[in-house]
Amino acid sequence: MSIWWSLHLRRDAASVPLARRLLLGTMETAGVDPDVSYDLSVALTEACANAVEHGGDTAHGVSTGAYRVTAYLDGEKCRIEVTDSGPGFARPHPRPLPARPDAEHGRGLCLIEELADHVHIGNNPDRDGAVVSFDKILKWREDAPLMAV
Repeated sequence: MSIWWSLHLRRDAASVPLARRLLLGTMETAGVDPDVSYDLSVALTEACANAVEHGGDTAHGVSTGAYRVTAYLDGEKCRIEVTDSGPGFARPHPRPLPARPDAEHGRGLCLIEELADHVHIGNNPDRDGAVVSFDKILKWREDAPLMAV
């Protein structure tokens, strides 16, 4: 079983829950274990929030640009990629440093690393922008209608 979808979204905070709901709905319909679905949805939320906040130019307080979310459920793995159109990282991105527990910013990439099995953070090789991709091995509900065989 293989499912994939891709969204081209405006850099607007309202786009983040849309991507999250689509991912959760896809995984629920396929029969993915709710705990795995929740972990991936939190990681996706953090990646999208970063794309909205840092992924493009801001003119007169209004966000411009777009970002893309692509999700692949393929066999026993889910892979998610969030690509923005911002300046990307100034240097190769190292592993994120843990933020202070009381920090209001800077915890998103650390959360993604904790919730996913494999994470890649870097610049888009084809054009400007950052790419955050992560994957996780799926667990299935016993009654999963689309469980991988």
